[in-house]
Amino acid sequence: MLKISNLHASVEDKDILKGVNLEVKAGEIHAIMGPNGSGKSTLSSVIAGNENFEVTEGSISFEGEDILELDPEERAHKGVFLSFQYPVEIPGVSVTNFIKTAINENRKAKGMDDMPASEMLKMIKAKADLLEIDRKFLSRSLNEGFSGGEKKRNEIFQLAMLEPKLAILDETDSGLDIDALKIVANGVNKLKNKNNAVILITHYQRLLDYIIPDFVHVLIDGKIVKSGTKELAYELEEKGYDWIKEELV
Repeated sequence: MLKISNLHASVEDKDILKGVNLEVKAGEIHAIMGPNGSGKSTLSSVIAGNENFEVTEGSISFEGEDILELDPEERAHKGVFLSFQYPVEIPGVSVTNFIKTAINENRKAKGMDDMPASEMLKMIKAKADLLEIDRKFLSRSLNEGFSGGEKKRNEIFQLAMLEPKLAILDETDSGLDIDALKIVANGVNKLKNKNNAVILITHYQRLLDYIIPDFVHVLIDGKIVKSGTKELAYELEEKGYDWIKEELV
C-alpha cells in the first residue's frame, strides 16, 4: 500500500529525514517511536504532503503510484488521512457540516454526486453510535472549546466517516487521560480492517496496550534504525533510547 524508499526531507535548509525506508501493507498497524526531534512528525507531514517540507531525495508511492508531486488534497482524495497533534478550531462550522463538506469533496474528486442527505444522516448516526459519540457533540463548532479528549474523539469520528485507506495518527495519545485514550483506541480498533492500514506515531508505549501494532519502528536522527514487534515498545519503555544509540556507534 505505502512504500517509502530512501526518503530525505528538510525544512529551511535543515535536514530532518535522512534516508527513511518503510513499507506498510493493507491490514497492518505500524507504530513509529523515537525521541523528540527524531523526525516522527516530519515523516507524517511529508507523507500527507505538507508543503513546508522539501523532499530532496527518495520516493513515496501509495498503491503503486508516486504521490510526491500531489498536493495534500489530492493525497487525501486517494485515501491518505492525517490526524494532527494540535487540531485547529473552526468557529461557526459544526462538526457535522465540516464532515459533510469533506465527504462530498472526496466524492466530487472521484466524479461522484454529493451523498444524498438521508444517506449522510444514516451514516453519521451509525458512526456516532459506533464510537459512542453524543449527537449533541456533532452540532458544536469544530474543536471550539473542545477538551483534548474531545478533539481526539472528533478526529476519530472524521476517520470513521471518511474511511481512508491509510490513517496516520500523529501523537493522537498526547495529553489524553486514560479514559480518553481508551475511547480513541477503541475507535481505531473498530475501524481497522484488512483493506486499510494505520501508522501510529507515539512517544509512549501505553497507547500500544490498546492498539496492538504488527510492527514497531524506532526513528532516530531521521532514520529508522530498528524494527520489531510490540515487545520492542516494552523494551523502549524500560530502557529508553540510549541503548539503541549505543548500538549505532
